Amino acid sequence: MNRPVSFCLRKPFLIAVSAALAMGLPLGAQAHALLVKAEPARRAVLTRAPHQVKLWFNEQIEPAYTRLTVVDATDKPVTAEKFTVPEKEPKLMVLPLPELKPGKYVVKFRVLSVDGHVVESSYDFELKEHATTK
Repeated sequence: MNRPVSFCLRKPFLIAVSAALAMGLPLGAQAHALLVKAEPARRAVLTRAPHQVKLWFNEQIEPAYTRLTVVDATDKPVTAEKFTVPEKEPKLMVLPLPELKPGKYVVKFRVLSVDGHVVESSYDFELKEHATTK
């Protein structure tokens, strides 16, 4: 059976495209500012109250369009101060914390990366009874 040339070239083309994708052709999801480290860590159970929340991302963020708050178990914000992004570390957000009482807390953040992608997420940590300030 004779097949047209276009059909015969289709299979190698599909293989080449598949190989390019497998080898790391940039995808849209890879362009987001992803959280790579957090202090306190996700789901941490602490015996000492933290002085601050620190979030590290895989790429630079735009502070003007970024939010970071910490709320208690009733969803009431416990942070009055604003976060900072150190000039020498544009992938880091730092939020000072007041003296926290024992309980569960949620860190909520929304970041805009310099490439224009928005990422919104949250995580929790717990401060145990009789905790002391670090």
